[in-house]
Amino acid sequence: MELNKKQMVRTSKFLSLVLRHQPDAAGITVDAHGWAEVGALLRGMTDAGVPCDLQALREIVRTDEKQRYTFNEDGTKIRASQGHSFPVDLGLTQTDPPQVLWHGTATRFLADIMKEGLKPMSRQYVHLSPDAETAYRVGIRHGKPVILRVDAQRMAQDGMRFFRAENGVWLTDAVPPQYLQITETAQPETE
Repeated sequence: MELNKKQMVRTSKFLSLVLRHQPDAAGITVDAHGWAEVGALLRGMTDAGVPCDLQALREIVRTDEKQRYTFNEDGTKIRASQGHSFPVDLGLTQTDPPQVLWHGTATRFLADIMKEGLKPMSRQYVHLSPDAETAYRVGIRHGKPVILRVDAQRMAQDGMRFFRAENGVWLTDAVPPQYLQITETAQPETE
């Protein structure tokens, strides 16, 4: 099944909904590690009115710019790399972060963030970017962007945990405000 661009976007969004938030939207279950059986997923997506076959699913996984999804070694299971709104054990190992990480958000959230810090909200973890450019792309999706510099090294020294998802996104339980610094709200320059 070959999907046009509009169908790819719709199918990818539905896949994200199912694997990260509502497996029952496709009538499937995921295990404790977030894995779903590919065959059941494809049948469930089709039954839910979002037809997808294995070829289209592989293309979505291969071309997803954020690398949101991953197959197991034999390709019989699939899961989201991070971003779940329900508890999932991704089997991630606690990792020392780089000195600085970044978080992109919209300016309308800035006052609350600087007062209360970053919280996972409906997700399992706070998501942090490895660079300002990626954080900017995240922030602009939510409105007028602002990029926050996160003193990750100091957080780790103070006992906070960090994990790195398969797709390079850094995860932590929360970021208290004392570890945040507001940077320029304009798009960062790229080399």
